Amino acid sequence: MTIGYLRVSTEKQHPANQQDEIRRFAESRNLTVDSWVTEVVSGSKRECDRKLGSLLRRMKRGDTLIVTEISRLSRTLTDIMAIMGLCLKKEINLYTTKEGYSFDNSINSKVLCFAFGLVAEIERNLISMRTKEALALRKAEGMVLGRKKGSYTKFNILVENRQSIIQMLNKNKSITYICKEFNLSRDTFDKFRRSYPSVQQAVNKKEARRTKRTSNR
Repeated sequence: MTIGYLRVSTEKQHPANQQDEIRRFAESRNLTVDSWVTEVVSGSKRECDRKLGSLLRRMKRGDTLIVTEISRLSRTLTDIMAIMGLCLKKEINLYTTKEGYSFDNSINSKVLCFAFGLVAEIERNLISMRTKEALALRKAEGMVLGRKKGSYTKFNILVENRQSIIQMLNKNKSITYICKEFNLSRDTFDKFRRSYPSVQQAVNKKEARRTKRTSNR
């Protein structure tokens, strides 16, 4: 069995690109992806606490796992080593499409498992260190970090146009339409309506009207 594993860190990210890349890779090797496993979770979360953990436990000797890159497995060296070690122990073939490497039960694969995991961990630590140093330098230069208190945000735009938004909802304008009108995300609108009962009430009435129309058809 060949399985494609897709992981994104947030719901705002989309796994479609990963899926397309894995499908092309499989076709180039005359493989057919039998099953897809997708999850929205940080790579820093342990493998055993993710779908990936239960997936690896179900997989058997000769099965194939394909990911776009090694960082999709985990963001920590210890987890990467544990995952690769389990694959080697169970004789599961592991492919990474971007790096173009295959990991099997050979001694070369075992060496590569350690090398890639170590390099990935070192790179993340360097990025983190550079980020902290840059922020410290800006702070030392007197720059104010983060959003200024009281700054004008898209949430403020919704607040100022609250009555107009309620009128739009009463006229059966969709939330998608409103978000496009004000150039903001659905998450921002959801936070806004939870903060203002009058807006939430207008949304509830709109959804009730839509439900009634659907049931009368």
